[in-house]
Amino acid sequence: MLKLCTKIFSTRKTVIKPRALTCNAEVLAVGKKIHKKVKRLFRGSLAIREVDAGSTNACEQELVALSNPYYDVERFGIHFVASPRHADMLMVTGPVSRNMREALVKTYEATPDPKIVVAVGDDAIDGGIFKGSYAVLDGVDKVIPVNYQIPGDPPSPGTILSSLLKILEMMESR
Repeated sequence: MLKLCTKIFSTRKTVIKPRALTCNAEVLAVGKKIHKKVKRLFRGSLAIREVDAGSTNACEQELVALSNPYYDVERFGIHFVASPRHADMLMVTGPVSRNMREALVKTYEATPDPKIVVAVGDDAIDGGIFKGSYAVLDGVDKVIPVNYQIPGDPPSPGTILSSLLKILEMMESR
């Protein structure tokens, strides 16, 4: 437990400034850049495990929209996986409810190293409108280490996609 707490407090967080994509041409341009980075950094496929830690389901709907025919992130090498054991990245939505704390920690521990954790939405970043409530532990960073944050209530699929590109660019530059 001490090791996990030490990692939580020592992991630096990066907030991604949102930029929504406005047309299909922008989605395609960003997607091609993401695909190149995914090929380089993850050998062709970025596996993402989404974890709902107690949200209102708004952010999940936006993440699901990434798989619709308009965005179709699979063509850019991004896949959502059912098991954290197969994931390269965890995307966590919602404030962490007291009932989800243990499940979130277990999911984090099951994810292979190096772990990339992204808090998606204002609720996941600091608790949002639920901040300070007895039922939640506020932001994800209070429970597991968070590397990146995508603000929004909820962030649009285009914002998530452009933020993902910025995350990959930052990872590549390290």
